[in-house]
Amino acid sequence: MDVAATAEAVARASYGKLVAFLAARTRDVAAAEDALAEAFAAALAEWPAKGIPRAPEAWLLTVARRKLIDAARRRQTGVEAEPTLVLIADELVDAADGDAPIPDERLRLMFACAHPAIDAGVRAPLMLQAVLGFDAAAIGSAFLVAPATMGQRLVRAKARIRDAGIPFRVPEAHELAERLDAVLEAIYAVFTEGWADPAGTQPSSRNLAEEGIWLGRLIATLLPEAPEALGLLALMLHADARRHARRSAAGEFVPLAAQDPARWDRALIDEAEALLLRASAMRAPGRFQLEAAVQSAHAARRLTGKTDWSAIVQLYDALLAITGSVVVAINRAVAIAETRGAAAGLAELEPLADDARLAQYQPYWAARAALLARAGNAAAAAAAYQRAIGLESDPALRAFLQRELLHLHDVRGSTR
Repeated sequence: MDVAATAEAVARASYGKLVAFLAARTRDVAAAEDALAEAFAAALAEWPAKGIPRAPEAWLLTVARRKLIDAARRRQTGVEAEPTLVLIADELVDAADGDAPIPDERLRLMFACAHPAIDAGVRAPLMLQAVLGFDAAAIGSAFLVAPATMGQRLVRAKARIRDAGIPFRVPEAHELAERLDAVLEAIYAVFTEGWADPAGTQPSSRNLAEEGIWLGRLIATLLPEAPEALGLLALMLHADARRHARRSAAGEFVPLAAQDPARWDRALIDEAEALLLRASAMRAPGRFQLEAAVQSAHAARRLTGKTDWSAIVQLYDALLAITGSVVVAINRAVAIAETRGAAAGLAELEPLADDARLAQYQPYWAARAALLARAGNAAAAAAAYQRAIGLESDPALRAFLQRELLHLHDVRGSTR
């Protein structure tokens, strides 16, 4: 493996772990990120000449920590004296312990990002940047916010953590409910970023689905009595169980309805079902449990050979009541079309047409196109398909939409 590839691999696997370790000691997320960026730059400068160190992650931590210490000494303020001493003490301990493992404090970092002093709208984006190194443009796209605006919000949030002295710790039980939702939302955002790139073609997205599941397992282990943490893990496992069925042998996109259930991962489904059963026994239903229940209803097709769309509509009714989400409303409209016909599904989509956020939201246009095609409105369906194709970045999914559009043209031509 060459130097650049090694540095990329370490960054992808350890970025959040190293930022969390450093920020937990200084309460300065931005400074930790800057120091780590300098450490990666130093690696690219030194490793080609001196060779890749035996423990690249530890090497990066050592360099980043020294960068932080140097920066703090230059500022030479009393407020920064304590974290600087902590960093120096850590260096001495590491030297004495030799190859002692670096503690994983990402969960503490995520709860710091979800502190009530941080604006609710920026908590999940902040976690994505601090834990996974996403840039403001990628985060802004995911949350439908302009990159410059998102960048400003992230800078302000990091300053708030530093200036308010927000602690890096897992909250006490009485604080937990308020901050858990933001942590779970961020974990799910991590997972879905990787889930959107099942072939692993985008370097920034590689392994993110696994990273989300890892974080989900961690929080479910630490908080075994939190039903929504169990529900989130169940949801991610249900989705991940279908990973290999989402593409054909030729790499073509396969929609859920056309997937072969024999290709789904039975072990992951069984684990997800057990988690969902544990969560439901606590009788505190929430968003992630309901979403996992939807996936469970789809997974039942491997046993029954059919999908219970009526049950799925009921679950989406409950989800919409809890979240008010336009994404849920779109999925509910598709499910209604399966039970009451395409016209009924389109009627449910109609009130969403004026929502400005959906102008650039590909799943809305793809769902609208499919329902219009089923309703026999080929011209409107073609326009919607073209809009969806223009918004889709995944080559396999774009090719699928193009095939649907061509099929629509073929049908129109054969009826003339």
